Amino acid sequence: MHRRSMGVLLLVLLGCGRKPPYEGRSVSELERMLDDPSPTVQVQGAYGLGLHGVEARPAIPTLIRALGSSRVLVRQQAAIALGQIGAADGEAVPALTAALRDPEWAVRRQAAVALGQIGPPARAAETDLRRCQRDPHTLVRKAVE
Repeated sequence: MHRRSMGVLLLVLLGCGRKPPYEGRSVSELERMLDDPSPTVQVQGAYGLGLHGVEARPAIPTLIRALGSSRVLVRQQAAIALGQIGAADGEAVPALTAALRDPEWAVRRQAAVALGQIGPPARAAETDLRRCQRDPHTLVRKAVE
């Protein structure tokens, strides 16, 4: 076996026993992860919050703040989490509507999907969502169909 192949195999085997950083964490612990200086930790925190669904509603303001991150993956995962959490009162709608104008297509797409998941409280975003039907990226346009 080549030295490189052994290294990859060793990494895979060592990594298999470790649980993901978001696993087993409470909503408040995951929310604190969004304030970590590491973007990787922030993404993991947002991902974990999304898995908690409506139970993670107290973290909505922190996820809204994460939509303003300089890191694309943090903004994208924050939008995904906001959609998974929902927001019956529409608290996240203005921030997700603003994310429809993000320079990165992946963030625009996830914001559109999240607004669809939020449902009726997201009606305020209808005009902006219609504008996304002319987005230059196919996946953004498909998200608003």
